[in-house]
Amino acid sequence: MKQQKTIKSEAKVSGKGMFGGKEAKVVFRPALADSGVVFVRTDVAEPVRMGAVITNVAERGRRTALKKGSVSIETVEHCLSAVSALEIDNLIIEVSGPEMPASDCSSAEYFKVLKRAGLVEQAEPRKEFVISEPITIASGDASIYALPYADDGLNITYDLDYGGHTGIGRQVFSCRVTPDGFERNLAPARTFLSEAEAMQLQARGIGTHLSPRDILVINSDGPIKNSFRFPNECARHKIVDLIGDLMLLGRAVKGRVVAYKSGHSLNQQLVRKLYEAAERQERMAKLGTDALLDIRQIARILPHRYPFLLVDKVIGIEGDTRITGIKNVSFNEQFFQGHFPGTPIMPGVLIVEAMAQVSGLLFAQKLEHAGKLAVLLGMDGVKLRKPVVPGDQLVLIAETIRMRKRTAQCRCKAMVGKTLVAEAQIMFMLVDEDKV
Repeated sequence: MKQQKTIKSEAKVSGKGMFGGKEAKVVFRPALADSGVVFVRTDVAEPVRMGAVITNVAERGRRTALKKGSVSIETVEHCLSAVSALEIDNLIIEVSGPEMPASDCSSAEYFKVLKRAGLVEQAEPRKEFVISEPITIASGDASIYALPYADDGLNITYDLDYGGHTGIGRQVFSCRVTPDGFERNLAPARTFLSEAEAMQLQARGIGTHLSPRDILVINSDGPIKNSFRFPNECARHKIVDLIGDLMLLGRAVKGRVVAYKSGHSLNQQLVRKLYEAAERQERMAKLGTDALLDIRQIARILPHRYPFLLVDKVIGIEGDTRITGIKNVSFNEQFFQGHFPGTPIMPGVLIVEAMAQVSGLLFAQKLEHAGKLAVLLGMDGVKLRKPVVPGDQLVLIAETIRMRKRTAQCRCKAMVGKTLVAEAQIMFMLVDEDKV
């Protein structure tokens, strides 16, 4: 296994941000083993530290940003792409300004500066995540896949399809990510926009400091007042963005990633799935369980008790937006005595109750200090699609539709393996615990 790395000496870069156009200064400093990549916003009253991990990502359009409280650092992907390609595991990135400098809107300057700083191996082994099961994320006609792969590294294929736009068209690029290959084939690839997109952004006051000589603006004839560095430069730059987004896993990724028309939003959704899998894998190795919340912790949150507590553990939590729980269905369940003798089937109403309980655990991520409980108020679109029998494992997934002061609503589904067995939209009243 490879050892962790940091830089040998301090390095600096400065310039204007691509979206906001404000000047920023960046200082790269060596970091201790196992500390990860950490950004520090230094131009605020109290410096704010934020790790380069998916849990700190803010929702943005056309870029990746980190946020802690009210403080953010915008457009971190080009920097993180260079950090990833150089296999740097631990790094402090001090930023004076709201957005990372854009230089020529590529990753080349970051790669050059960090490479010049030199690399040093550290005593601890690298944290790695090997993709062992396929993961698919899709939205409309865009999609991205994480796939197991025999090669001991990260392999990426990007298929860019701008359809009828003759200046961009369809571009495909595949590569194995290595420091040398990144420097030659990816780092110089620049951010691009169609002429219509550029005009829309500048009309909103975004990127007004940029001209077509600073960034690839493409009309039907090709780049305006500029030229491609590669025939498929646009597809290559999409891979640069993807490598930067994958860095947010907090571990080196091994496997194959195939993307079609994917952007930062889909990239980040994939990383969240990979992050869940990596955290689960590491919990299993360390504790012998993949539970984020075990039955004792669940019992401290929910008021339910035997025989009506229908969630055994929670294996995935994404803030207060999504949760994944498990109910192991045993023949010893009390309800199988009468439902039905000789043909045991889990009552559909109890499957719905299990989905409601895991929803309550989701809302508790926000309400745990507010002294409130989620009490069932109503249900829509309830569908029981397949019978659940002894030996099945119910995977219970709840996603927040909305949460207000007094009410909340979840979209829920129950799976056995890859089969959907039940689904519903469930409404809750949020009530004071002492009034239940």
